[in-house]
Amino acid sequence: MLNKVLVMVLSVFLLISCNENKSGDSYEEKVVEDSFSSLQTTNGDLFLLIGTYTSDKESKGIYVYKFNSETGVSDSISMAVIDNPSYLTLSPDCNFVYAVSESGKDKSAVHSFSFDRKNGVLTPVNSQPTLSQGPCYITIDNKGRNLHTANYNGGSISSFHTNGEGNIATANSVLFFTGSGPDSIRQERSHLHSIMYSPDGRFIFASDLGSDKLYRMAVLDTPFEGQPSIQQNSLKEFSVPAGTGPRHFDFHPDGGRYLYLLGELSGEVLVYDYNYGELELKQTIVSDTTGARGSADIHVSPDGRFLYSSNRLNADGIAIFSINEDDRTLTKVGYQLTAKHPRNFVITPNGKFLLVAGRDENRIQVFKIDIETGMLTDTNQDIEVSKPVCLKLSAMV
Repeated sequence: MLNKVLVMVLSVFLLISCNENKSGDSYEEKVVEDSFSSLQTTNGDLFLLIGTYTSDKESKGIYVYKFNSETGVSDSISMAVIDNPSYLTLSPDCNFVYAVSESGKDKSAVHSFSFDRKNGVLTPVNSQPTLSQGPCYITIDNKGRNLHTANYNGGSISSFHTNGEGNIATANSVLFFTGSGPDSIRQERSHLHSIMYSPDGRFIFASDLGSDKLYRMAVLDTPFEGQPSIQQNSLKEFSVPAGTGPRHFDFHPDGGRYLYLLGELSGEVLVYDYNYGELELKQTIVSDTTGARGSADIHVSPDGRFLYSSNRLNADGIAIFSINEDDRTLTKVGYQLTAKHPRNFVITPNGKFLLVAGRDENRIQVFKIDIETGMLTDTNQDIEVSKPVCLKLSAMV
């Protein structure tokens, strides 16, 4: 049954005025010149940004480290205070960092920081309430102007405009979803868990763990001030097998023609052909063989040859798959045990290292990737941080 979507469009009274660009170029032109894509060819020092849970009072917020993608060596740089920054994203030019505060009731919010990519220092810009509880994922478009959060407890998507200088306007829309699945505890209602733009930027996809759905909506390229960028009337639902509990997903870097979806509850990876907003399921393969119902994160290697997915709660670790060159289906080739509760991980742009956030052991493990086989080797160069749950990389200047 189709989920009912309740739309609350919020009036925006605060006008955003972009700061004057001294070069005379538009912000969009500036992004093209200084794009996050430049990170893909970086082989030296990077900044590693670490989102954490702060409820135990040991962690204070976002931590910034310098990480060398040739040696795996890291050094602590700075910290920014924020409650429960469980997920982060960067503007396309990497000059701003946006973080959710995954909290309940009136504390759920999205925060903006300017990021000094010379010194690795985060400076608060502003914040806005998400108007829905439990934001756990955040994404931004390739122009750095439209920001969206997936709200787990609220079963919703909150949307915001930014002005290109880090300022976030009040939410211009909150989309609420309804639905449920066969798991009466985890799927008693809608639980949005991730949200991501398609590689061509024409659509936005969101996973609903609670209702076993993947939602797709068209987006406006240049909405008017206060106008939602998501076109609600374009909603299409893709159902996954009952009890899958879709959590995170990733596109293949080869033109984004394939989508890989990880089921938290089923412990399976679903492989889809992707064509201009349409999905066709072509393979289902097991990531977690223990039935622990705690699969978490998924990423394709930068060269498109391997896929990795993390599993929690039992035999915590990373499943390793090779990707078929012809049809992009998966073959499981290995499994790497990790620290407890690998909620999130990141792969360096040069494909040499995979870093895993082991939440319950308060450390980030640094694994060396065998570029021929995809297998992982622990370098024993752990980064000790309390309750790490999100890892992002940024180029340095």
